[in-house]
Amino acid sequence: MSFQAYLDTIERKTGLTPRQLLDIARSKGYDDPSVKAGVILDWLRTDYGLGRGHGMALVHVIRKGPRIDAKHVGTTGSHRDESEILWLDGRETRPS
Repeated sequence: MSFQAYLDTIERKTGLTPRQLLDIARSKGYDDPSVKAGVILDWLRTDYGLGRGHGMALVHVIRKGPRIDAKHVGTTGSHRDESEILWLDGRETRPS
């Protein structure tokens, strides 16, 4: 599953765009580098019912922003994506 597909599924499950979840994470201080991934995963599981895979995709965005490694772009691997910049503003507004 691509990183973008994980984020799209997160939006469908929670009703919140990845950017909205990122804003909530920042307001809770989860963007601080000293916060462990497990703390963020616990929050996402408790408040939104997200599992580890989907949670880790969001942890990546919280810690590193929307850029993914270019090695995943245009490949056929499990984490393939169309772009090295993830769209955070919702499926409905993503340019085609």
